[in-house]
Parts: sequence; C-alpha cells; structure tokens
Amino acid sequence: MKVYSSEKHALHFPKGELYGGELVRPFECPERWDYVMDRLSDRGYEDFSEPDEFDVDLVQRVHTPDFLEFLETAWDLWKAEGMKGDAIAAVMPTRRMQQNRVPNHIDGKLGYYAMAIETAITSGTWEAAKSAAACAISAQNAVDTDQSAFALCRPPGHHAAKDLFGGYCFLNNAAIAVEGFVRSGAGRVALLDVDFHHGNGSQDIFYDRDDVLFCSLHGQPEDAFPHFLGYSDENGSGNGEGYNWNYPMPPNTEFSVWFDAMQDACRKISDYSPDALVVSLGVDTFKDDPISFFKLESDDFTRYGEAIGRLDLPTVFIMEGGYAVSEIGLNTVNVLDGFLSAGS
Repeated sequence: MKVYSSEKHALHFPKGELYGGELVRPFECPERWDYVMDRLSDRGYEDFSEPDEFDVDLVQRVHTPDFLEFLETAWDLWKAEGMKGDAIAAVMPTRRMQQNRVPNHIDGKLGYYAMAIETAITSGTWEAAKSAAACAISAQNAVDTDQSAFALCRPPGHHAAKDLFGGYCFLNNAAIAVEGFVRSGAGRVALLDVDFHHGNGSQDIFYDRDDVLFCSLHGQPEDAFPHFLGYSDENGSGNGEGYNWNYPMPPNTEFSVWFDAMQDACRKISDYSPDALVVSLGVDTFKDDPISFFKLESDDFTRYGEAIGRLDLPTVFIMEGGYAVSEIGLNTVNVLDGFLSAGS
C-alpha cells in the first residue's frame, strides 16, 4: 500500500485551543503524525512518497473560490491588524444574524467562515492544509492504477464544508479524493466516515448528489461535536435523497453495536456498487480517546479493517481524527493491516 505524507504538516500547530473553559495544548498536534509514521515503519510499510503538487482545479470542485481566498489570505489580514496571537473566531453569525454578507474586517471574516472556535489559523496553516490535500489527491491518483493507498493527512478535513472551516479542518481531503475519482471517470463513489465525530463537511458537500454515497458512523449529535448535524433522518435532498446515511450512537457504545452499524453501512456500499471507496479514517473511536466516548479496543480496528477489505473496492484511506496520541499509530495501522489481510 502506497503511503503519502508531508513534513509540511508541522507548519500548522496553534498555541492552544479553547477546551473546558481553558486554553489548552491542542489535541490535534504534530506528534499524531509522528506516531502513525513510526508504526507504519515498525509494521513494514515501505512505499512512502511525498505528494504531488496541490491541484487547485480539483480543490475548486469541492470548495468555493471565496473560501479558498479567505484561507490563503487570513493570516496576512490578521497580522495586518496588529494581532499578536493565532487567528481565532470571536464572533459568529448565529440564528437571526445571518445575511450571508462577508465582512471586510478579519474578525468578521473568521466568524463568517468558521463553524467552531477551537480551530485557530497560524502562519503555516494554509501551507499545511494544501499539503494534506495534496496527499489525498496523490493517494487517489495512485488508486487509479493500484488497489489501495493511504494519505496521512494533517490537518484533517472531514469537518470542512464547502465554505466553512472548524473541527481542526480546513480543506476536506476526503471530499477532494472523491472528486478526483469522479473527475477521472468514476460514475459512483462511496465515502465511508468511521471517525467518532460526524463528517458534517462531507455531508454538506455531497448532500444533493446521487453519484456519491455517504455513510457516517459517529457519536450522536445530542451529545457529541459538531452537535448540529448527524441525525439519522438526514438522508439527502433532491437527487441525493437516499444517498446520505448517518449512524449516530450514544455514549459508551461498545464495538459490537458499532460494528453492527458498520456492517449495515458496508451492505449499503456493496448494494450501491461504487467504482471506488474513500474512507475517512478517524481512530478517535478508541476507548481512551480524550475527546470521544466510544469503547473500541485496539484489536477492533483490525476487525473492521477486514470488513472494509472484503468490499473489494479500489480504496483510499484519508487520515482524520484520533487523539489518544500514544495509541493513534497502533489503531490506524491496525485498520490498514486488517484491510490488506482481507485481500491477501
């Protein structure tokens, strides 16, 4: 399995995030990448590559031009105002304050394009986000000629909507990989999101389309971030009706319950008969993850990797969340090992 990664990920490392009323060290930190890379090497993965160049045309199929311009210029605008710290949204267009007019001042722009305030923009965020998207694009290109590839994306992407950042996400790497398959001729693509948190950005991007089947397994929005999307009755709209499937689950969900939902999602994917599969691979379903509440053990990741492998589809894995840092490498590579063993 080819692995795409970039050292540029480390350019994004905010000074802190707001959590529990305190400014704490970000859970989405550079050593997440290090632990995964170390485990890949320990397990004998050898085919590592730097990504190809950032494909602007492909990314513009997913995100709006004004949003991309904002991400590219936000830091410079922030510094031009004399701000000292990282760029964090302070005011947002909440209910009855939404007129869809983009402010001129960077404070207003940040709030307009943000979906949550834990995610800061730093001097290196744009370069890191581009490198993550480039990893996803390169992995998708590799699967055009191979059966599978893994994009070790950092920052992650599945919370990034067409024109919103947040949840540690700036560009939706998985959605970009999906669009890469569509652009290269795929008539149908499945996107399976196994991250603990609902892939609200991916749902936003594909909600009205029937050429992409989206399935997301996640903590129920009544109790888990991002709270406002991810209910089971969100099934798509227009041409996309019936092509969006959410599997929200309550606190302390055990693997047996989670895996039942996973198997149902796999059946839907198999029935859809896609040309390719993209997996938003978050491993924050682990029992000791600090910002999640499912109870998967490390061995469970191998088992569900096997289930994905049995779908026997050209597959791109895109790294998303996972914040029990000492186990993130083990759990991530267990999924990949399980996937590969199903096809051997």
